[in-house]
Amino acid sequence: MLYPVYIHPGDNKHAHGVTFPDFPGCFSAADSWEELPAKIQEAVELYFEGETMEIPPPTPLEELVQRPEFEGGVWMMVDIDFSRVRPKAVRINISLPEALVRRIDEYAKAHQMSRSGFLAKVAEEAMRKKHN
Repeated sequence: MLYPVYIHPGDNKHAHGVTFPDFPGCFSAADSWEELPAKIQEAVELYFEGETMEIPPPTPLEELVQRPEFEGGVWMMVDIDFSRVRPKAVRINISLPEALVRRIDEYAKAHQMSRSGFLAKVAEEAMRKKHN
């Protein structure tokens, strides 16, 4: 879905700053214009991570350009992939062989992950491969 973001252009010493009018308190920055879309997506994912809040519809750009707090910058319309937004985690109870749990924990620890994070990542990868 396309959302307006407000860019505070940087220079050789400062990154480009990003403000999200539809997501109060969400912000991002990037050293180059090419990096902005990925950094914007990442910021939105972090903003909604673990939250149960509704995703608001985009505010019309025509409305935003009238606001005095948005002067001196540049508007960009960005396609945000909300399928990558992680909602609040849900606790589940599963049973696995003890030896497998030990191997999972060792792998997760070696890769600075939690057991839950590792299992979620592996499940997502397996489902993505099945659909490709």
